[in-house]
Amino acid sequence: MKELMTMGIIVGNRGFFPDHLAKTGREEMIAVLEKACIKAVVLGTEDTKYGAVETREEARKCADLFRAHQDKIDGVIVTLPNFGDERAIAETLRLANLDVPVLIQATPDTADLMNIKYRRDSFCGKMSACNNLTQYGIPYSLTAQHTVHPSSDGFKADLNSFSAVCRVANGLKHLRVGAIGARPAAFNTVRYSEKLLESNGISVETVDLLEIIGRIDRMKDDDPAARQKLEEIRAYVPTQGVPDAALMKMAKLGAVIAQWMQETEVNISAVQCWTALETYFGVVPCTVMSMMSNDLIPSACEVDICGTIGMYALQLASGTPSALLDWNNNYGDDPNKAVCFHCSNLPKDFFQDVRMDFQEIIAGSVGKANTYGTCVGRIKTGPMSFARFSTDDFNGVITGYVGQGRFTDDPLETFGGYGVVEIPAMQDLLRFICENGFEHHVAANMSGVAAPVFEATTKYLGWDMYWHQ
Repeated sequence: MKELMTMGIIVGNRGFFPDHLAKTGREEMIAVLEKACIKAVVLGTEDTKYGAVETREEARKCADLFRAHQDKIDGVIVTLPNFGDERAIAETLRLANLDVPVLIQATPDTADLMNIKYRRDSFCGKMSACNNLTQYGIPYSLTAQHTVHPSSDGFKADLNSFSAVCRVANGLKHLRVGAIGARPAAFNTVRYSEKLLESNGISVETVDLLEIIGRIDRMKDDDPAARQKLEEIRAYVPTQGVPDAALMKMAKLGAVIAQWMQETEVNISAVQCWTALETYFGVVPCTVMSMMSNDLIPSACEVDICGTIGMYALQLASGTPSALLDWNNNYGDDPNKAVCFHCSNLPKDFFQDVRMDFQEIIAGSVGKANTYGTCVGRIKTGPMSFARFSTDDFNGVITGYVGQGRFTDDPLETFGGYGVVEIPAMQDLLRFICENGFEHHVAANMSGVAAPVFEATTKYLGWDMYWHQ
C-alpha cells in the first residue's frame, strides 16, 4: 500500500559554526531519503550556500520552493548538521504554510572531534529551533533520541514512524466517509456528530439503503460488474454450501456499493446491516465488506462511522488492513485477556483460515437462508494495535484512545470471526472505556502503530486522545 512519499527538507546552518557540515549534512539526508524511497524537495546548492537556510531571504526561497510543491509534500524534515539558525527555520515553515507534520533531527557530535572545525552544537541548536517553533505556534515531532545520525538505524526507525504520522494526519484531514443506510435503531452506541467531523475536515456522504437495493433490482445477472464481482468473491473465500442465488446477491451488492463510492468520491464506508439487509434482501453484507477492508477500503458495520475512521487511521499508519471488533467476552479469569469478535466482516488478512457461511446470531430471527455471506474463522496470532474515535458533543471535540496488545493462540471454540487478545493493564483500559462512555466497537490492526496514530491525532489534528501504555 505504501505510496511513494515526498518530504520537504530544511537544512539548518549558522555561519559561525562549521558550515561545511551543512554541505555534508544535506548530502547525507538526501541519500538516506533516497534509500528509503522518499522523494526530497530541498534547495539546491545553486540556490543558497550549500542548499541550507540561514537568512530570511533564504527562508523565503525555501518557502517558495515548498509552496510550488505543496500538493505533493507529505511532511517536512528539519535537519541540523550544526547549530542552525532557529529563526530562519521557523520563518520558512510560517511562510510556506503547508500544514503538514514537521520532524526535527539533530546530528550528534563525535567525542574526539570537538575542535572548532568539527564541533556541531546541534544538541543545543535543536532546543533553540523547538523553542522558536513553539513561539510561532507550529507543531513538530521529535526523534526518539535527542541527537541521531541520519544514516543510523535509529533514524531509520524515526523516519518510518514519522512517515506513518504524516499518512495519518494528512489522510484524515480531507476524508470522505460513506454512510450506507441508517443507523440500526438498536445501536445508539454508534451515534456521532456529522458537524464535529465536518469541522475537522471529515465529510459524511449518506445514501438510503432503499436506493442501494433499488439499483440492485435494476442490475441484471449478466451485468459485467456483477459477473466480475461474483468471480472476485469466489476467488476470495471458500463458498462451498452457499447457494448460487445468495452469491449473486452479494455480487450485485458489492458492485453497486463500489459504483456509488466511485460516483461520490467516498474513501471508506459504514453499512447498515442489522437486520434490514437480511430481512428484505436476503444476505449479510459481511463478505463484501471484508473484501473492501482487505483491499484497504475499510468498511464498518452498523453504520459505525467513527469505527471505520479508526480502521482507516490504523491502516494509514501500518499499510495493512484493519478490522472492526467488539470488546466481547472475558477470557476465563485472566484480567489481561479478552475475546474480540464480530459476526464477521473481518478482512481475510486477519484470519488463520476462513470460509463463507451463514450468520448464526441473526439466523434465529430471519432464517438461515437469509444470512449467507459471513466470514467465519479464527484470527491469527500476532501484534495488535487498537483505536477508537468518538465525537464528544458535550465538549465539542473528537476524542478517543489507542494502544497495543497481541492476538494469542489461547484455546477457543466459537462462531463468527474471533480471537483472544492480551493487553497489559487491560482492566485499567476497560475502566477507562466505561467511565468515559466509549462504544463497544474498537478498530484493530495487526501491527504496532499506536504511537504514530496518537501523535498524528493529538499533535496535528488536535483530538483529545488517551494512549493506553
